[in-house]
Order: sequence, then structure tokens, then C-alpha cells
Amino acid sequence: MKKWILMTAAFVLAVQFTAYSQQKTLTAADASWLNPQLFPAHVQQLQWLGQSDNYVLAKHREMMAVNASNGKTSVLFNLKGLNADLQKSGLDSVKRFPRFSFQEMQRARFSESGKYYSYDFKNHLINKISQVPDTAQNIFVNPKNNQIAFTLKNNLYLTKDGKIIPVTHDRNTGIVNGQIVSRNEFGIDHGIFWSPEGHFLAFYRKDETRVGEYPLVDINQRIAKVKYTRYPMAGTASEYVTLGVYNPATGKTIFLKTGEKSEHYLTAVTWGPMEKYIYIAILNREQNHMWLNKYDAQSGAMVKTLFEEKNSNYVEPLFPLYFNPANPEQFIWISRRDGWNHLYLYNTDGKLIKQLTKGKWEVTSFNGYFMKHRVYFTATKESPLQKNLYSVDLRSGKVLRLSPDHGTHTGLVSKDGRYIIDIYSSTDVSRAYKLVNYRGKVLRTIQADTHPLRDYQLGQMSIFKLKSEDGSDLYCRMIKPVGFDSTKKYPVIVYVYGGPHAQLVTDSWLGGAGLFLNYLASNGYLIFTLDNHGSENRGRAFEQVIHRHLGDFELRDQMVGVNYLKRLPYVDANRIGVDGWSYGGFMTTSLMLREPGVFKVAVAGGPVIDWKYYEVMYGERYMDTPQENPEGYKKASLLNYVQNLKGHLLLIHGTMDPTVVWQNSLLFLQKAIHLNKLMDYFVYPGQQHGVRGRDRLQLTRKIKRYFDDYL
Repeated sequence: MKKWILMTAAFVLAVQFTAYSQQKTLTAADASWLNPQLFPAHVQQLQWLGQSDNYVLAKHREMMAVNASNGKTSVLFNLKGLNADLQKSGLDSVKRFPRFSFQEMQRARFSESGKYYSYDFKNHLINKISQVPDTAQNIFVNPKNNQIAFTLKNNLYLTKDGKIIPVTHDRNTGIVNGQIVSRNEFGIDHGIFWSPEGHFLAFYRKDETRVGEYPLVDINQRIAKVKYTRYPMAGTASEYVTLGVYNPATGKTIFLKTGEKSEHYLTAVTWGPMEKYIYIAILNREQNHMWLNKYDAQSGAMVKTLFEEKNSNYVEPLFPLYFNPANPEQFIWISRRDGWNHLYLYNTDGKLIKQLTKGKWEVTSFNGYFMKHRVYFTATKESPLQKNLYSVDLRSGKVLRLSPDHGTHTGLVSKDGRYIIDIYSSTDVSRAYKLVNYRGKVLRTIQADTHPLRDYQLGQMSIFKLKSEDGSDLYCRMIKPVGFDSTKKYPVIVYVYGGPHAQLVTDSWLGGAGLFLNYLASNGYLIFTLDNHGSENRGRAFEQVIHRHLGDFELRDQMVGVNYLKRLPYVDANRIGVDGWSYGGFMTTSLMLREPGVFKVAVAGGPVIDWKYYEVMYGERYMDTPQENPEGYKKASLLNYVQNLKGHLLLIHGTMDPTVVWQNSLLFLQKAIHLNKLMDYFVYPGQQHGVRGRDRLQLTRKIKRYFDDYL
């Protein structure tokens, strides 16, 4: 097939910032997000007030309520009054508002130093409701009765009537309760689940005793200390996960009969509205077969399997069940069963009532119900680059767009669903807040865009499409150097991620590029990014083509972009570099080694070098096990291409990285030494998978300097 690249003008989005004097240039500190003046506008404490149609926000040291209907504003309390009430209660004053949760019209909850308080701001009363130890983690407050569940080390605890009650008593550190399981995969982001009325507490129990202990070395001791983390690598023994249900009234725990000694995954844990049942998506270790099961929360017995989902590659349940408050016998399930993430309406017997949304676009989140027959969601219906707010009528299936502006939106829906706070950014808006009603009518602007980069010189940014070898659209972003001159030739830095659950090119502020890439553009580089096959929000087929051979389709797509760049008259084809982190580090190193000579310079951070050293849940979803797919693992292992190294390669790793373990890049370094291949290597002592804090500034300078020196 002839490789002909098309750039469709109709899809070009060009943004050039020309306002004001533009005399400032981004610095390394700016690029490291150390300058708060460049942060997009943020409305503090924004939330809905109890069950009302009033929203709350903090401004000028005042906590204000705004009526959604008429915009009338009232002051709930101010910082001076809060401090007076704190002192009256014998508590220390505060310099700024703590984070409040407004569950009721005249009452808020907040915490300070592990102590939790109820604040009746109308009557100026502050009452301590509970306290947790300083070392408590995974803290979840029961909004119904203010009991607090939390973990200490590997056990789960509960506060009740001013006392701390242990829920679990496991001395074996390989048994972990109330924490995240499956290493944050499948949408799992916590391990504690209060029932709707707060009468019961469900929690994950993770048996890691068969999982190997992986050493992480802490050098900040006179004698370096080894910290062990359980890290199940692909093809090795994995954890066993079960779900317990604790009854605070009786002090007893039962475990749901999900299979105690099974390596399957328990996902989408959801309490039924009446607290009688718990629903769990059971996914086999192969991740190609899922059962949505209903369990009796009192006995732990399985009631029935509501439905199953299968796929020859993998099934990936990412969302819980969303029950209709007006009809507790119905719920919404989000699935990619037709190739795209869509909403499906079920009853609690497992009968499919109807598919609510259809089309070649993705539902990315569920935002809430409105009365009996309408639900809100976020989706890519207009474009894969955008995320807009929508509603769908459960009866007619009519979909209505609610967010009026192009861009990337999130929504805060009022309790009765009549109003939505629309928070968004776009290629020409850093961040703005609007209030819209259930028909999508804009009622007011809560916070206009402040244009934090209005005084800075930025390169022209454009978003456009190229065509892959199979004819698929590949979305690209280009940032031209500041002071661009079309008669000159510029060095290029290709910034890449390339893996699932990420999308770098979006209709959002700076096109999704952030400050670091614009900083590089301000220093004379042309910056290019392409979202290849495997990336997010493009449907199942676009993503799953990478299954069992990571790095193949992604690399070919990236080369489509590189070949396009080489044909541009202002690109120096002999000075092309590539940069990426994590999966992007894998892609960066892959491009450098599997397309030798194309890239003069590469910087790869936290790179996966060989997928057999990566963890079970993610690794086996996309590659199966090394035993099942030896050829795929061999082809993807970058240890098998070190001899191809040409040009300048810098690998960077955090020494305490628990995600992509340090062993990956060390093995690569070792192989390069054995093959007498020159490369550069840099570590960040004590840093984990991302480099944070002040070290980030040094990382920014390090990467720029490497490109300056060699590109």
C-alpha cells in the first residue's frame, strides 16, 4: 500500500496567542509548574449545597452560596467568623479555609490534623465528631452517621461513639484490608465501600502471601534500608482478592462467596440502594470473560449472574453500576460490547431493557440522574478530541448536548438534576466555569477564563489529522518554535506516550501540551505529538489492535508522523529527537532502537524495557502471559535491540519506582555496557514513577540540556 499522508485542512485547529505585549518567555521553573501565576483559574470549594439548588464557592475569605435560578448570593460565613467559632470551641484558628463538605443546608463538615468536625454555621456551633490516628490512611467518612473507616498498615478500623474499633485483625502483612487491589486497574481507586444508608461497610481483602516481595532501597539511612513491595510480575503468582461486609451493629464480618483462592479480579463493586445486595463484576485472570454477579450482603451467597461479557482479546470493566434513585430496580451499565463505550439500561434481574446510547463515539463518564427519565453523561460524540456534557431520555433515547462550547468538559450536577456546573478548557480557554440548565441554556458565567499566559511568547499550536497505513485517522499536535521563520530549518522533538488510557492531543488548553512542551518550543524546537493506535477514546478496535504485540502498531503510526515531518521544508530531518515517560519511555526507546538512525537524540523516563518485568494486571491484559505469548514478549523486549543503538540515548529512572521497577532500565544499561554501546543514564534518588517537587525543576533542565547538547 502506498503510504500517502493526508492533512485535512478542515480539521486544522490553529491557535496563536497574540494578545498584549507577549514579552515574557517561559522558564524552566514555569515549565515545572512552580509558578502558580500560570495556573488556570480555579474556583475554590465549588460544590452543591446539600439537596438544594444553591452552589457554594469560596472567594475573598468568604464562603458564599449562590442560588442557581436567580443568581442571588449570600454569605454563609467568613474566615474571621470561622476563627471566632473555632476559638469559642477551644480550637486553634486557621489561616485559610479547610476543605468543607456541605451535606446539609446549614451544616458543613471539615477536618484538621486527623480530627473531624461538624460546623453549624448558622448557630455558630462546632462539634468534634471523630478522630483518627495521624498515621491513618484510606480515610472514608460515612455521611449518614459520621462514622469513619480507615486503615493502619494492613488492617481496617472504624470510629464509633468516640472509640476506634478494629474491623480486621491480620498480623500477616501479606493480608491487606481496605486498600486498593489490582494495582489501580479496572477503575479501582479505593478499597472501602459504605452502604447507601451507612449501616454496613464493605471492603477488599487482599491476600498477597504468594506474591514476590520486590526490594526498593531507601538510601536516606546511614545504612541503606530495603523496603519491600509486593509486585506480581506477568506470568507469576498473583494476589487473591475477596470482599468482606462488616456490620458495625453486631461487630461481625461475612465474606461474599466469590471464590477465596482464585486469581480473578473483583471490580465494579456497587451496593444496591436497599443495602440488601452487592453487585460485583468478576473478571477471570485471562481478562477475556466477565460475570456481573449479584450477592446477598447478609449471607454472602451469590444470588445470580445478571449477564456475562466476553472478548477474544480482553474485557475491561471500568465503571460501577449506577442505580436510578427514582426506580431502584433499574441501573445503568457502561460497556464497550458493541465496540464503543455506551450506556445500557438493565433491571436487577439482569434483563437488558435497552441500549441508551449508540454510535462511533465513547461515553467517558456518568454524571447523574435527573428525575425519573433522564441521565447525564460525558462523551466524545462531537469529536474524539472533545469531551462534552449530554443528557439522554431513558424513554425516547434522545440525546441532548448540554455544554455549549467546544473543548473538554466536566460537570457537577445538582441533586435534582435541574442545573449543571460546566467546567471546561479548550484550545482557546485555559479554564472557565459556567452554569447551564437541563436544556443546555447558559444561565451565567461563574468564572471567566483568566488567560494566564497572555503576556508570554508562545509558539503557534495546531491540531490536525494524518492517515495511518490502514486508513485510520491519527490526531496530531504541532507547536512551532517561538519566532518561527518558514525559511529556516528547525530541530524537532517528538513527544510520545502511545499506550492505552491516555490521549495527548485534545481540544483543551494548549491542545493538551502543557507548559513543558511549550517551554521547549520557546527554546527553538518544533514539537510534534501523535496519538497512535492503542490510545484512548477511539473505540475498541483502534485500541485492541496492539494486543499481544506492544510496540508494533504504535511504532508504525509514529513513523507516519515522522515521515510527514521529514517532508516539511522547515524541518531538519537530520535533527529529530524523541521524548517520553513510562509507556512513553518504552515507545521512545523502541523508536530509537527499532528505527535506528532516524532519531538523533532520545530521552526515555521510567521506561518499560521488557514486559515480563511489568505487573500482572496491566501486562497480561495487553500481552497475555510470557508463557502464552513468548514471541510477543521477545519482539517487544528492548533488550533484544540494544545492538542497534545509534545517536544519543538518555534513560532516567526513579530509584523507588513501584510501578515500572528500576530493574527495567538497569538491565538495559547492563546490556549496553556488555555490548560496548555508549549511552547516558540518570537516576532520581528516592523518587517514584514520577519526579515531583523541586526535583522536577532539575528534571526539566536536564532534559532540555540534553537536547541542547546533542540535537
